[in-house]
Amino acid sequence: MALGVLATITVLEGKNEEFEALFTGLTEQVLANEPGALLYALHRSKADSQEYVVMEQYATAADIEAHGKTAYFAEAGKTMGGLVAGAPKIQVFDVV
Repeated sequence: MALGVLATITVLEGKNEEFEALFTGLTEQVLANEPGALLYALHRSKADSQEYVVMEQYATAADIEAHGKTAYFAEAGKTMGGLVAGAPKIQVFDVV
């Protein structure tokens, strides 16, 4: 059964452009290298320009686990730490 993931991220003031560029590169890596990643897309809130949501969908739970273990995800996480206000809020859903 496919799974959906929503990751809500708050970006520090003045870091939006850098965050978006980093995430664009990460998205390209994920979609090119993870066949189990069915959707991986960044969205910026219209109500709060510092709030982003990553909408993700994976074929299996193993695909979510593999995503988190990739070298490019770890590398992006190191840089992202200086751009965000805290840890993302992660929610996992069953696709119906």
